[in-house]
Amino acid sequence: MEFLFNSKGQHIANFVNGQLHAPTGKNIGHYMEPQGIFIDMSGRYLGEIVNKNRLMYNRSSLNKNANYGNYGNYGNVGNYGNPGNYGSIGTIGGYEDVATPWL
Repeated sequence: MEFLFNSKGQHIANFVNGQLHAPTGKNIGHYMEPQGIFIDMSGRYLGEIVNKNRLMYNRSSLNKNANYGNYGNYGNVGNYGNPGNYGSIGTIGGYEDVATPWL
């Protein structure tokens, strides 16, 4: 299990067994290992890990126009707690924070 944060250091997701989950535990996406990206529940590009633990949206990703299909809902993994703020990393060229409607 890995805690994932936005550029401001806010806890936005958990990476658990190839699945992306909201801090509350709800399944919000899946990891596509060959591409190194996360897709949302509709099969669309969601983002990727930058700087070891930041879930960011790559504005120039070749995957952002692809649809990888629906991988199904893997349920709720529960709440792993709040790791607190991890600290801001500022702006990273070509990336932006992932939209987080699940928060």
